[in-house]
Amino acid sequence: MTGLGALTRRNMKLYFKDRGMFFTSLITPLILLVLYGTFLSNVYEDTFRSALEAAGATVPDKLIGGCVGGELVSSLLAVSCVTVAFCSNLLMVQDKITGARRDLTMAPVKKSTLAFGYYLATLCSTLLICYIAGGVCLAYLSYVGWYLTAGDVAALLLDVTLLVLFGTALSSCVNFPLSTQGQASAVGTIISAGYGFICGAYMPISQFSEELQKVLSFLPGTYGTSLLRNHALRGVFEEMSAQGFPEEIVEAIRDSVDCNLYFFGDKVELSSMYVILIASIVIAVGLYVMMNVLSGKKGA
Repeated sequence: MTGLGALTRRNMKLYFKDRGMFFTSLITPLILLVLYGTFLSNVYEDTFRSALEAAGATVPDKLIGGCVGGELVSSLLAVSCVTVAFCSNLLMVQDKITGARRDLTMAPVKKSTLAFGYYLATLCSTLLICYIAGGVCLAYLSYVGWYLTAGDVAALLLDVTLLVLFGTALSSCVNFPLSTQGQASAVGTIISAGYGFICGAYMPISQFSEELQKVLSFLPGTYGTSLLRNHALRGVFEEMSAQGFPEEIVEAIRDSVDCNLYFFGDKVELSSMYVILIASIVIAVGLYVMMNVLSGKKGA
């Protein structure tokens, strides 16, 4: 444990010492919030308002704001928990480039310990940034429309923690074979551009074709996004029901924003989403440790 603690502290110090990497990771969620609030909020608001008014419902502006804000916030956190992890985990690649990784593997340290040292350092750094982003998101919700309870906030923080665990494990598996700065930049660009679409953050899965929905239902990130959506919007849907909105309308909205997910026609319960996400974390971490253990010193 002493070796693991020392490696984790070493990796975290190097990460925070690189101010460019740290501030890039920190500012990314804030930039996304500004972009989402500027460009997507009007689109989401028009969609919600037209759908509800078409059903003959009069919607208060605060309720619309809470609905739009909840979707924006859940989208931002769903993307940030994974993309920030990829940015924080670049130290693994940099150590290969500088030769520090080779020096570490020559020391009397187990490869599994070395692997967990990178994982825990990335996890702590990403959690710090995502918790800060979560605080900013909560402040945004308090401005546009607050319908959260203390339980909702706690559930959101749990969702963020699980998604960061998943994002760190995923980035560890993907980044481990990389050995050049160009490869790391290419992977980072692909993940940043594509992950938001395949996890349903930029556009709800319900808007995709039926065939694509079936494919995306196999991806753990889809369920992580849905968990965030459910907890960010639970109070909004409760308020809609309290104001007399027909249950079928509320349920249709839940379907449209991916609060309800279906696996080949069967609705996936929240408990099942947690099981899928946790199982994916365990599998990804196990795969990452196995990659480290099986790698030869030359490949390390």
